[in-house]
Amino acid sequence: MRIGQGFDVHVFGEGDFVMLGGVRVPHRQGVIAHSDGDVVIHALCDAIFGALAMGDIGRHFPPSDERWRDADSSAFLKHAVQLMRERGYSLGNADITVICEAPKVGPHAQAMRERLAEVIGCSIDDISVKATTTEKLGFTGRGEGIAAQACVLLVQS
Repeated sequence: MRIGQGFDVHVFGEGDFVMLGGVRVPHRQGVIAHSDGDVVIHALCDAIFGALAMGDIGRHFPPSDERWRDADSSAFLKHAVQLMRERGYSLGNADITVICEAPKVGPHAQAMRERLAEVIGCSIDDISVKATTTEKLGFTGRGEGIAAQACVLLVQS
């Protein structure tokens, strides 16, 4: 078994939605990012790459590479899953926490779980998505951005 953890953050900017776990979530702002800025998928990819001791998402998808401009982050997750499988592992489970004051994650958590399970090719029961606030403290508390952290357990197939 191998354990990995990941973290991602994006600042809010112009827009009317954020991508979270492959789901378009309405919000009064978007995020400033090179790709679609999906903090959930980015943190999850980093957790998988970390468990495999393969660096971070920036190593695999550098923001300096124009191929990834406005990219659907699901492609990043598919790559991470392919590497996981090539090395003889499958996902035991993933636990993801979105950190923000808004948007509210609860109404979208099930759809995120479904989408992530679909992309990974695992049971929805292997994916946990939840949220917390920082009690109005820090950049997320002031509504300046959004963050996510993820922890994964990989098991030998």
